[in-house]
This record gives sequence, C-alpha cells and structure tokens, in this order.
Amino acid sequence: MGLEKNFVPNSCLTSLCRISDIAEGEEASKRRVTQDRGQEENSGAATQSLWEVRGFQTGSNGVQTPFLILAENVVLATGTQDEPVRLGVEGEDLPYVCHSISEFETAIVHSWVSECSEPVLIVGAGLTAADAILCAHHYEIPVLHIFRRAVTDPNLIFNQLPKVLYPEYHKVHQMMSQQNAGRDSASYRGYTSFPQHQVSSFKPDKKCILESWDKCQTVVNISMALVLIGANPRLTFLRDNGSYLGLNTKMPISCRCNPLQIHPYTYELLQEPNLFAMGPLVGDNFVRFVKGGALGITSCLVKRRKEQKDHVLAK
Repeated sequence: MGLEKNFVPNSCLTSLCRISDIAEGEEASKRRVTQDRGQEENSGAATQSLWEVRGFQTGSNGVQTPFLILAENVVLATGTQDEPVRLGVEGEDLPYVCHSISEFETAIVHSWVSECSEPVLIVGAGLTAADAILCAHHYEIPVLHIFRRAVTDPNLIFNQLPKVLYPEYHKVHQMMSQQNAGRDSASYRGYTSFPQHQVSSFKPDKKCILESWDKCQTVVNISMALVLIGANPRLTFLRDNGSYLGLNTKMPISCRCNPLQIHPYTYELLQEPNLFAMGPLVGDNFVRFVKGGALGITSCLVKRRKEQKDHVLAK
C-alpha cells in the first residue's frame, strides 16, 4: 500500500518533549532548531507547538542509529506490555516462572512442555490468560488455572463479552465453570481451574503452594508457571514517567488504576495539547475499543486541519 516509508521498525523512543520545554532558558537551542527552516525569532510561535521525538533504530547488524523527528501532533499507542505485573510471592524469580505468553510458545516449540509433562500453571483471568489456555488446549498440554475471582463475578471479562461474537473465550469461561478442582467432570480433559485461589509460593523443585479464599493450602507439581495478570506501560521517555498525565498525578500510570486523562471524544491529553493517546493507556483494555480511539483522534485532526485551511483562505 506504499506505507512502508511511514514506519520506523526496531526503534526505541528515548525522549518526547515540547521544543518550548527544551528551549526554556536555552535560547541558543531554540535558534538551532529554527534556523534549519531559514527562520529566526519570528518563528518562535510556530515552534512552541512542536514535539521533539528522539530515539534510536537498531539495524540488522545491531548498530543503533539515532533519530530526531519534529511533529505537530503525537499519538501514544504503546500498549502496556512493557512491565509485567508480578505476584510478589516467594520463588517468583525461579527460571520456570514466566510472565509472557511468548515464553510459553517458546517452551512448546522446544518441547519443554507437552501432553506428557506435568501441568502448566496459568495465573490470571484476563484475555491473555485465556489465550494461553486455548494454546495449551490445542497442544493437549495439561493446565492448572488459578484466579482470584469467582467465576460468576460480573467484573470478570468473560462475563462482559457477547457469547456469539467471542465463542473461543466463552469456551474458556465454560472450562473455568465446569472443570474446577472441587467438581468431578471430564468435559475438558487436562484442564482444572482453581477459582478464588492465589499463589502462596513457588518452590525450587517445581512445586507450587496454592491458597484458597478460606486459607486452605494445596500443593501441586507443575512443569512451568505463567503469571499473566496484566502489565504496565514503560513511559520513561516522558517527564516523570508520564505520571503528570494520569487521573492521579501522584501515582504511576496504570491501565487499570490510573490511565492517562484524555478528552472523551478527541482522545487528546488534557494536560498536553496536541498529544493524544489510545488503547490500554487510556483504559481501553480490549481490542474492540481500539478502533474507537483511532477514529476519534483521526476525526479531531481532520477537523483541525480543515479549520486551519479555512483560516488561511479567509485571510
């Protein structure tokens, strides 16, 4: 489609700030940026609204090439997969405890887990955990599924999804309901759920101690553990890691507890004009909501461009 020139793959963003912020108290820096356009002080108003985007791109040979982009508008769509949320329990740093589904896929490829191995322990009741369960079910890998909520909890994502539109997730929900540790059922061979349980600790011999809501403990043997209870964004390229942009400026940005504060229709950050955000960063944690954010941002930018054009013609 001819869009390749608009992508900068294998890149890492290191800094995102307004030129006006950089130039504050550093007039020489402002002149250096504006003189490339053949302008001097009379361009100050124009550069005030620009964003300076810095980072580096890693080539196939491993060489890192820095880049600098000036942009009038910037959209944050980084998702929240940078920093996995941890349980904070004993043994979580053991090598068989993983925090991403990609590590599970690698284990399958290398036959570290199979239908003949001890069960894989999957912790979490979100869509990523459901994807891991479906993947294990496809390869007939036994699963022990641990989650803190009750299956009937209305806040459970599966209780919010239309069954007709998401049959695969409805299937996982059925598995969670029908094949738990306290019920004898053979509907889904190799799968056992532990509702209202949490991990107490992981042991070096690949034993895991589970604890129920009433403090009863169960010891299980596992081949590996997948802790899939969410993730937080890494916004180190923003001032204060972006916390000043959140609903609570004293807390780190979190898709669940403290998303970025935006205008509900334009998705523009309330604290930073011309900076937009979409997806999990603003609390839209399910893929079906993503297109709404993209549409809102696009609509806003198109309207502003039209207003600018009409203003120039009016002059």
